[in-house]
Amino acid sequence: MKKSLNYNSTIFACCVAAFAQAACCNLPPLLFLIFHRTFGIPLGKITLLITVNFFTQLVVDLLSVYFVEKIGEKRCLIAAHVFCAAGLVMLGTLPLITPFPFASMLLSAIVYAIGSGLLEVLVSPVTDACPSKNSGGLMAFVHSFYCWGVVAVIILSTLFLHFFGQNSWNILCILWAVLPVANLVAFLFVPFPEIPKVEKIPVKKLFTKPIFIICLVLMFASGAAELTMSQWASAFAEASLGISKTLGDLLGPCMFAVFMGISRLLFSRVGNNNKLFKVIMICSCMSLGSYLLVSLSKIPALSLVGCAVCGFSVGIFWPGTLSLASHRMPGQGTAIFALLALAGDIGCTSGPSLAGFAASLFNDDIRIGLLFGSIFPVIILLFGFLYYKSGKRLS
Repeated sequence: MKKSLNYNSTIFACCVAAFAQAACCNLPPLLFLIFHRTFGIPLGKITLLITVNFFTQLVVDLLSVYFVEKIGEKRCLIAAHVFCAAGLVMLGTLPLITPFPFASMLLSAIVYAIGSGLLEVLVSPVTDACPSKNSGGLMAFVHSFYCWGVVAVIILSTLFLHFFGQNSWNILCILWAVLPVANLVAFLFVPFPEIPKVEKIPVKKLFTKPIFIICLVLMFASGAAELTMSQWASAFAEASLGISKTLGDLLGPCMFAVFMGISRLLFSRVGNNNKLFKVIMICSCMSLGSYLLVSLSKIPALSLVGCAVCGFSVGIFWPGTLSLASHRMPGQGTAIFALLALAGDIGCTSGPSLAGFAASLFNDDIRIGLLFGSIFPVIILLFGFLYYKSGKRLS
């Protein structure tokens, strides 16, 4: 069996890893109301799980710069799956058997966030190291599975809870833990690519290189542009159309994720490395237009169209920026992907928060918050132009 495995098998395992990361990040929020009703924990307190998740991932992004290459990428990737599975199993068991349910949830969140953070750091360099004539398209293809994971988690989990009852939430957590366990076994057997390394630039010196700073800003804006619309889409759908929370999730973040996945999959099929920069610049214009359409249109249906277009347009930003950075700074190993992931996660965290703060200044008007969010595709346009002008002179 081992002889029949090739780098296509490795790519498939990377796709499943991205899918598993989506499960860790998106399953717990679906259970917040259940936790509130079951354990009597205030919703404001439960939402700390999101903060703990993102903060833990930021810490993992930062520390992985120093420990991943010393321990080994393959060992860390296997450990990431262990943390993901353990965190989900803990979430489904510890709150029911310990006297401190919320503390158990926080501990579980830290564990699965460690796994999710490691996957975010490691899947990209492993994908980039696999032999391919179109590394940019391959990166987009693998990252599309995060989007499909979001959609699957929302739909399958909602259906499971509908048919088996909300009291079965703990079984749902354990069932999703099977995914990283199965993929852990896969990574034990698939060929693992050698991640190329040239004479590496010290981390401190990286921050003196303009091209690296440009890529960091692009990653920050990519994460912010993606998550600002994604996290506010459900609330916007409810506020604009007066629909239920469930339908709001389907028309908001679920639809957003579908179109984001479609854009990544489409680029992986018809795009190539030579077109990547142009595609990012075109998509940044589309993203700006979609933010303006959502925030300024008085017709709710058009605003929802804008939300879908935004999902399509931001899809290429994250994997595309990783590929652009790898092209200009080849051979820097996992460290550069970890630092870029850190910048992207800071954008994911701060973008929605800044939009929410802007909305709060205008009587909690979500449209104003999303209008503020249009600054992020503008940043991508500006720094994309700087990336183009820099050429190889700054690399």
